[in-house]
Amino acid sequence: MNRIKKTSLLVFILISSLSIGQSSSDVSMIKEHLTKITKSKVYRNHTNIEQLNKIADYIKTEFSKYSDEVSFQEYSVENKKYKNVICSFGLEHKKRIVIGAHYDVCGNQEGADDNASGVVGLIELSRLLQGKKTNYRIDLVAYTLEEPPYFRTNKMGSFIHAKSLHDANIDVYGMISLEMIGYFSDVPNSQHYPVASLSSIYGNKGDYITLVNKSNKQKFARDFCSIFKSNKTIKTTIFDNPMSLESVELSDHLNYWKLGYDALMVTDTAFLRNKNYHRNSDKMETLDFDKMAKVIDGVLLTLLKI
Repeated sequence: MNRIKKTSLLVFILISSLSIGQSSSDVSMIKEHLTKITKSKVYRNHTNIEQLNKIADYIKTEFSKYSDEVSFQEYSVENKKYKNVICSFGLEHKKRIVIGAHYDVCGNQEGADDNASGVVGLIELSRLLQGKKTNYRIDLVAYTLEEPPYFRTNKMGSFIHAKSLHDANIDVYGMISLEMIGYFSDVPNSQHYPVASLSSIYGNKGDYITLVNKSNKQKFARDFCSIFKSNKTIKTTIFDNPMSLESVELSDHLNYWKLGYDALMVTDTAFLRNKNYHRNSDKMETLDFDKMAKVIDGVLLTLLKI
């Protein structure tokens, strides 16, 4: 069997297995990565440069197991050096899809859901994308400095990355922000909304993943949402938000919107569900690893189909 046919067969088997409910993401590896990222004596916030660099090095080491195209994007803030970590697949394609997640935390906390969960999603995607055929170049980017005091400033790692693409006239099809993808609850009234009436539409249990878009979303966001939901790897809600709702902007996709890119956020809805948000209680023991794996599977399957 030639290489092209073999690769196509492997993709078909993967898609078929995911469609019938078999998880491709490895729960044991998810736990291992979460442990390495969150269980440290020093917290990975903006003041602890050494710890941030240790996490950046860990992400780069993991990315390098699956891609030959891995690099740091370094920049300085107040004479301190910070790093984004970038891993790429499908270099033969000019048009690309960016998938990003921030690895820093707010204050002195483990930040398991916010946002070690998203970063582990990137690491798992790098493993699962190795050797797969895609229709676009895929860039996985782990950002620094998403959290305060740098949120909504041009010091955010995602702003630095988005601007570098914009300045270089890179052809970007779309961007996906993985922002808190590990907390779920089947308890009634565990899910809240920026507008209370939305509970009658989306339900009051935090048992789903949400795809957050602009209300006037473009082709990439439309296609991604349609394919992701049709995969049925996990219960999914598509939330097309008016920009007047501030909560729709609270992650790294904001900087791609600012520069005119088509972008969306994949999230468990953060503080609207997870009361551990920005607290010491945001630990990996509170997460649902099986559902987190299904979210990652959903992203992978969509990338292979889109």
